[in-house]
Amino acid sequence: MSNEEHELEEEEMEENSTQNSILNQIQKLGQTTAPAAVSNIHCLTIIGQIEGHMALPPKNKTTKYEHLIPQLIAIEQNEQIEGLLVMLNTVGGDVEAGLAIAEMIATLSKPTVTLVIGGGHSIGVPIAVSSSYSFIAESATMLIHPVRLNGLVIGVPQSFDYIEKIQERIVRFVVSHSKVTEDKFKELMFNRGDLTRDIGTSLNSEEAVKSGLINEIGGISEALKKLNELIGQKPAKQEQVVQ
Repeated sequence: MSNEEHELEEEEMEENSTQNSILNQIQKLGQTTAPAAVSNIHCLTIIGQIEGHMALPPKNKTTKYEHLIPQLIAIEQNEQIEGLLVMLNTVGGDVEAGLAIAEMIATLSKPTVTLVIGGGHSIGVPIAVSSSYSFIAESATMLIHPVRLNGLVIGVPQSFDYIEKIQERIVRFVVSHSKVTEDKFKELMFNRGDLTRDIGTSLNSEEAVKSGLINEIGGISEALKKLNELIGQKPAKQEQVVQ
């Protein structure tokens, strides 16, 4: 057998092996891994409940904020990453952890876009508005309500004072990073007629945009198009000239 025939035989065996591996993945997992492509955009997912200082039960789908912090720092330092897309589908969670994530996203020097899919509820609202531009999927919703405390409350007056201060932090952040006014956001937060057993407001995609909370209704293609547009608008980094 010649060298060329031997090489062709090896290539054919490798191709058959790859196809068999993909078929096995499909049969066992019902899915296959798409080939990784080099991209200047990093996708960050915030899914489930945002876990903060208290560990949640293992069965809960959580996003741990201590895992996101090093990722956001790496995104800021990596020159190959030019933009960040945040995919958000959360029921809320730890208030301080959610605010920490929102603050870090808001202070990145690179263009950022958030896309709410499914839901961006509770402390997910500040994260949704923390980016340079925000989208919400047509079928997604957002729930706005006052801050709550879980567990034993020892000093009642002090606890209420603490809640009020945390609430004001959330209001200031959301108002400063979106087009919603303070009066409108507080009206949505303390509404008594929308939720049967609670105070607050549930917004669909059209209402979220109309209120000024979210910039636009859209999906992945619209979010990526806007992010690439923002990347193109950012001035190129000037190299330092050394004499």
